[in-house]
Amino acid sequence: MGDPATEPAASDAPDVWSDDFRAAVVDLLGALAYGELMAFSQLAADAESAPSPSDKAEVARLAVTEFHHYEQIVARLEQLGTDPQEAIAPFVQAIDAFHERTAPNDWLEGLVKAYVGDGIAQDFYREISAYVDADTRALVESVIEDMGRDEYVVRAVRQAIADDPRIGGRLALWGRRLVGEALTQAQRVGVERDALASLLVGAPGRPGADLAELGRMFARLTDEHTRRMTRLGLAA
Repeated sequence: MGDPATEPAASDAPDVWSDDFRAAVVDLLGALAYGELMAFSQLAADAESAPSPSDKAEVARLAVTEFHHYEQIVARLEQLGTDPQEAIAPFVQAIDAFHERTAPNDWLEGLVKAYVGDGIAQDFYREISAYVDADTRALVESVIEDMGRDEYVVRAVRQAIADDPRIGGRLALWGRRLVGEALTQAQRVGVERDALASLLVGAPGRPGADLAELGRMFARLTDEHTRRMTRLGLAA
């Protein structure tokens, strides 16, 4: 095989990867890689505070899955001839700031954050992946696949609310805070990096989303958040 940066890409991507397109793909994968690494770290900490051995095992399993996703993205970055840590570096500050502002107070808040907060970020990366090559898009879809997380979190949170209905109000407030913070993080990540922003708005020879489509995109993110909150039994 030749250099991936100059090989023909999928039919919906440029015939030859320009420097700008390659930089955009690297940015997308770098942001997603660090997001997955931090999701692993958060879930590993949540497992420590889980109320039962079975819950510890469930959350630990989710954490391991997130780390495997991180490894898959790192492998793709290496395939593209990129140092994964250099690709990740521009996004550390923004993603760390999000996690610092949304540190959960207990195990249940951690579960809601994994489902609602991290879910919004992943939805954002899925939306951006519509504008990259087919191989990268398939990888993004693979690493943000449910993998059983949703079912477990929904079951655990609904059971906790059934046991103590007062918990529902607190977690609903927490979920509403998370959506604001997550959308702010997504906008910051998407706007502050010119290459990544170019995937959305387009570049010479490569169409992107117009303002109307960008509006619909953020509406879809909000709608998906509402759906998740409803599944948890929480008011969005």
